[in-house]
Amino acid sequence: MAPLRTMAMVTAAITLSVATAFAQQPFPATLAGHAVLPAASFVDSPADAPEHLKTSGKYTGPGNRRVDQPGSIPGTSFLSDRQAPRPTGISLPFAGKQPVQGFSGIKRLADGTYLTLTDNGFGTRANSADAMLMFHRLRVDWTSGSVTRVETVFLHDPDRVVPFLIVNEGTGKRYLTGADFDIESIQPIGDALYFGDEFGPYLLRTDRSGKVTGFWETTFDGKVLKSPDHFTVGTPATPGPVSFTVRRSRGYEGMAASPDGRFLYPLLEGPLWDEAAKAWESKGGREYLRILEFDVAQGRFTGRSWKYLLEINGNNIGDFNMIDADTGLIIERDNGEGDPRHACQGPPRADCFNVPAKFKRVYKVDLRQADAEGFARKVGFVDLMDVKDPDKRARTGTTDGVFTFPFVTIENVDVVDADHIIVANDNNLPFSSGRRIGANDDNEFALLKVPELLRAK
Repeated sequence: MAPLRTMAMVTAAITLSVATAFAQQPFPATLAGHAVLPAASFVDSPADAPEHLKTSGKYTGPGNRRVDQPGSIPGTSFLSDRQAPRPTGISLPFAGKQPVQGFSGIKRLADGTYLTLTDNGFGTRANSADAMLMFHRLRVDWTSGSVTRVETVFLHDPDRVVPFLIVNEGTGKRYLTGADFDIESIQPIGDALYFGDEFGPYLLRTDRSGKVTGFWETTFDGKVLKSPDHFTVGTPATPGPVSFTVRRSRGYEGMAASPDGRFLYPLLEGPLWDEAAKAWESKGGREYLRILEFDVAQGRFTGRSWKYLLEINGNNIGDFNMIDADTGLIIERDNGEGDPRHACQGPPRADCFNVPAKFKRVYKVDLRQADAEGFARKVGFVDLMDVKDPDKRARTGTTDGVFTFPFVTIENVDVVDADHIIVANDNNLPFSSGRRIGANDDNEFALLKVPELLRAK
């Protein structure tokens, strides 16, 4: 018999090995429903909106110079090679309307409908000054495969709560645009809605009519976190150090809420800059992200946080929602799009995927089981590139009984019931084409049966 100390060491090693292996354990997913909102879905601009918001996408041409002629800028996948652009079949600007596209953040409501939002617009602050910020209430019919937009609400700031200059500063309603905020996550709490923003990063609160009632900069470790797009950060007069610690477009992508509505858990999409190490935060060469805690009643960040370790450096997260008080779902994905079986062989071409999708997962994380360094435990995952479809529920995307979700930006996940979750993509209209060559992605919603993942400890 081995000495007790040796046995203890062996037991500890086995326990650590099992825990590590379990953290990477894949759980099966079965497609229980599939619904589609067509890419070319639009909503009229409000009657009282300024004239420049009546046509959207005017700044998406070369150099972000304004182009007024509707339909004169062809859409191409932003992941296609410059020498071989892949058309998406939809052109800008859009005359007299705003695209509904770009769902980022979802929350199931008590009546079975879903709250979601249209993110910043056309991909950057520079090209989205005529993209209106809005959220929607959707009804998904899994039987017919249809998605109905029940309600759309536009964000506005008539009371001047936002402390910096906005695009529509001189108007009465002061509608917000994608040049003001890049809202990527949404949480309803009581009569209010909270939004996580990537630009600042900021938190924004509105009432149910979309009127801004609260605004917060992000504080962590006694400092205000800032990206290059924070309103206090300017271009330096001479070359030298910059005054930000968050990468551009790596602010809040996902934001969960505690089931009792006491706390928000905004999750940064990129690591923070570690000034001492002169590098982005990492452990053992692997980058990690910060989950912060915001006290809703007190309107402040508590200082408490967790770390989320990325599986591969450069991966992004897409959404974050809680299952219960301790565990949640996080989308972690790569920056590829398209079925790997149709990847380009040799030089990039327009008729194949030059950056195919490979890593698209939904992880279950446990905050209560965070380790001594604050790393949330990854309990396990489902692979969105390997969803079983034995009953042929898919409208498209199933081959040999396997359904794939090969989109570059998968930015919506929430719990539906004890056995199911919902997952949806951001279709980046008109700049993503991951489902079919030559066609912009639709807004797809997948109902996944994942009881083993939801029950895993």
